[in-house]
Amino acid sequence: MNISVALKNEKKRYEATVDGQLAGTISYEVEGDVLDLQHTVVEPDYEGQGVGGELVKGALDHMRSIGKKAKPTCSFVADWIEKNPEYQDMVA
Repeated sequence: MNISVALKNEKKRYEATVDGQLAGTISYEVEGDVLDLQHTVVEPDYEGQGVGGELVKGALDHMRSIGKKAKPTCSFVADWIEKNPEYQDMVA
């Protein structure tokens, strides 16, 4: 399964696609240099296949590359960061 993650500024979200099909999203709000990651959704056809984790990882990797920090309001994002300590430096 090939999962791609892309920022969609106009929609204020990160999107994960699998073979060109929308598989999941993380919505956010901008608070200065911090993105408040508010809600993660994985489409039912893709649940349990690692899409959510790849979506969080891709979003955080992108945020790191542009010098942003994360406010993990979404419990899924917060739990993922807790399980992946190499990303704890991303928390504002």
